[in-house]
Parts: sequence; structure tokens; C-alpha cells
Amino acid sequence: MNRDTKLEQLFHRMGELAKEDLCIAFSGGVDSSLILKAAAAEAKNRGTKVYAVMISTRLMPAADLEIAREVSKECGSEFHILHLDESGCREILENCRERCYHCKKYMFQRLKDWAGERGIRHVAEGTNADDLKVYRPGIRAVRELEIQSPLAELYITKKEVRDFAKSLGLSVAKRPSAPCMATRIPYGTPLDFEVLKRLEKGEEICRQMGYETVRLRLHDKILRVEIEKEQMGKFLEEADKIAEKLRQLKFQYITLDIEGFRSGSMDE
Repeated sequence: MNRDTKLEQLFHRMGELAKEDLCIAFSGGVDSSLILKAAAAEAKNRGTKVYAVMISTRLMPAADLEIAREVSKECGSEFHILHLDESGCREILENCRERCYHCKKYMFQRLKDWAGERGIRHVAEGTNADDLKVYRPGIRAVRELEIQSPLAELYITKKEVRDFAKSLGLSVAKRPSAPCMATRIPYGTPLDFEVLKRLEKGEEICRQMGYETVRLRLHDKILRVEIEKEQMGKFLEEADKIAEKLRQLKFQYITLDIEGFRSGSMDE
């Protein structure tokens, strides 16, 4: 199937969902932005509304909020924030291997309730075809709650998502993925929100120094830095400066992972 046909299929699918008011679980990332763009365009032709709802939690990187607000405005949808505090969910805090399932179940149930209170029957989210090939226990929760996943349904890959987003002029077409901060801690280590905030701050420092794609993974006292391999030479030249800044955040041992950035490396 060629590229244009897949994009037409996506608009058609979002048009089916947008025959009535639609709620989209919106993060401001490229996946949910693409389905929001298509849904908003189709809803405009039908006189219905699309609600871009960002679920704001303590595990969400703070920078995501303003990005999501701007992209929603680009797409012409209504933007809403659903504030949740997952610290009350024991299964999430314990950080077992099924954490993502419990987290998605917790969040999407409340999003469905939010939509139901407004008479909205369908909720959609941005799982893509590549997500189905790796460890994503949260997908089970999405299916159990009957949330729509049009990208996965149409076998649209991450590369195709970025290509489509670029062709549609979305500002986040090249934006790196920004998973929840719990992915920086090994399974079995209870979540500590103060530690996660320090990791978030450390990643922001690295981005300000030019390392746009970066993950800080904490293994007890060892901080493992993941960046793109082509930036490792630059990183080593600045190692003293970077180490000093990260030590100010109370990280003791700082290492550079020579395998480079790998999405989901904690699942290896």
C-alpha cells in the first residue's frame, strides 16, 4: 500500500469517528498530534467537535504541557487538561513490570469517564504499528477499555507517522518521543517522585547543552546517560562540565552508555 493511500485511510477512519463529538488522549507527541490533525479536519466538515485532552500526571515531563497546548491550537481543536495524581495507585508506585498496564488503566478509565460525562462515546489514542512489536503492557489496558487506536489499526509505522506529520505541516513532526519519567527507573524499584524530578531536571540540562535526544536512567547510585552515538565525541569533550551539573542534582556516579540512546532500554 502506498503512502498516499494510507494517509487517505487515516483521514477516512478519523472521519468515521468524528461523525459525532470525539475525545483524543493527547500528549503533544507526533502520534497523537497526527490523529488529532486528521480528526479536527474531518470534524470541521461535519460540524462536530474534537476534544484534545491532555492527562497531566506527576510522571509526565513538565515541558509537554505547553507543547500540547500549542499543537492543539495548530490543529483547531478544543484543548483540555485532566489532572490526575497517580501517587494514590499502589500498583503504579510499586513499579512492577506491569506498571504501564496499571497506569494506562488508571488514566484511560478516568478519561473515558470524562468523555462519558459530556456524552462522548469514542476516545482515541496514538499507539502506532511499531508499538505492537515491543513490550507495551499498556496496550492491553487500551484494548480492555475499548479505546480506539487508528494508527495501529491501519498498520501505520512511526516513520510513516513522522512523514505524514511533516507533509501536513505539524510543528512536532521531528519531536523526539517523551515517555513518562517512570521509564528512567528499573522495574522493582519503587517510584520516588523527588528522584524523578531530579532526573527530569538533568535531562533538561542536557538538552540545553545540545543533546536533544537524551535519557537519564538511574540504577541505584549509578546514573546511565543515553544519547545519540554521533554526539558521544562532543559529550566526552564536555564530560567534566556535564558531570559537575549532574552532581549538583545529587547524582553520585555518572556513566555514558556506549550503546547509545535506545527507546525502552529498561525493558531489555
